[in-house]
Amino acid sequence: MPSFRYVAITPAGETMRGAMDAVSPQAVVEAIRKQGNIPVRAEPTSGAGGGALSGFLNASLGGGEKLRRQEVANLTRELAIMLGAGQDLDRALRFLVETAPNARAARLLDQIRASVRDGASLATALSKFPASFSRLYIGLVRAGEAGGSLAPTLDRLALLLERQRALAASIGSALVYPAILVVASTGAIVLLLTEVLPQFVPLFAQNGAALPTPTKILIEVGHLVGAYGLYGVMVMLVLGLLVRQALRVPAIRIQVDRWSLRLPVLGRLGREILAARFSRTLGTLVGNGLPLIAALDIVREVIGNLWAQAAVQRATESAKSGAGLSRPLGESGIFPVRTVYLLRLGEETAQLGAMALRAAEIHEENTRLGLQRLVALLVPVIIIVMGAAVAGIIASLMLAMLSLNDLAG
Repeated sequence: MPSFRYVAITPAGETMRGAMDAVSPQAVVEAIRKQGNIPVRAEPTSGAGGGALSGFLNASLGGGEKLRRQEVANLTRELAIMLGAGQDLDRALRFLVETAPNARAARLLDQIRASVRDGASLATALSKFPASFSRLYIGLVRAGEAGGSLAPTLDRLALLLERQRALAASIGSALVYPAILVVASTGAIVLLLTEVLPQFVPLFAQNGAALPTPTKILIEVGHLVGAYGLYGVMVMLVLGLLVRQALRVPAIRIQVDRWSLRLPVLGRLGREILAARFSRTLGTLVGNGLPLIAALDIVREVIGNLWAQAAVQRATESAKSGAGLSRPLGESGIFPVRTVYLLRLGEETAQLGAMALRAAEIHEENTRLGLQRLVALLVPVIIIVMGAAVAGIIASLMLAMLSLNDLAG
């Protein structure tokens, strides 16, 4: 029977190491759990099979699991509170493990705590889970550890994550009502075309009435929707997948991103969102002591829009040469004038982080107001368009009924 080395955490929080004979590493994990301990690592005493075994153990211990954004924000806030209250990192992580919202999060946090107990820094431990913790997150934690200010850094990081989530939630919630209107109205139109209108077709045929052209067109449309509607939905899904794949090509994506920022109403709102995300991330990174060039490299990955990423890259090259950040950003025409002005003021007064955060607050508020105006515009337009479509169907039916009355007269 093969022998396995293992590392586990006792209920008292102590690290326990030892060896065990078992048929498989999973049996070692189960035996450790039955003893009331938390398994961290189990590997064969010989070097054979290490690569495949490591992958298997990572899966069995939850190494491939991912935390949701809300979970990361909550855990960051709790960790900042614990460290700010004077707790050491190990006890703070143990508290997070014990109070984790679910078993998946507890397993992942326990692996992070085990890495820290083995001598790794928190940033290094977090970097083992890139699906849960972004480069921005790890970079801020590393800067906080290097500067001896991990607790305030985590507090600012939690604020950043909460602001990002709030902005995304504002966008999502603002579009819920228009989406419901579109779905409900589309369903009503489809119901009229496929269920209501066909009920009158036999009546028209029996009386030999000459149907008006609009009624004929609607009857044919109803037949097409009823016969091929499902195929149409499938075609739309396939087209959506093809478009999604096409947007993964950088040459296509950058042109689409450029075009989207030039739309009359949505483009302006998109620029406000970009400016808010850029300013908030840059201000948080610079305010936590990251060098400007390193901060811009991280910001470029966060903003998402490839056209804006190219503008930030040009600004990065300008900053490297000592020419400043605000001028190339202003020349790009992507970021609002207010953003460029506040960043220039921050560069001149050596308060770039504070001015960037101030710009973020302004653009986040502008985004909320822009979303409110967009919804206020969309809702009446959707109601008018869908109402006109339903009224057109009903009017065409009435015309056919009038033709029947004329025939009877």
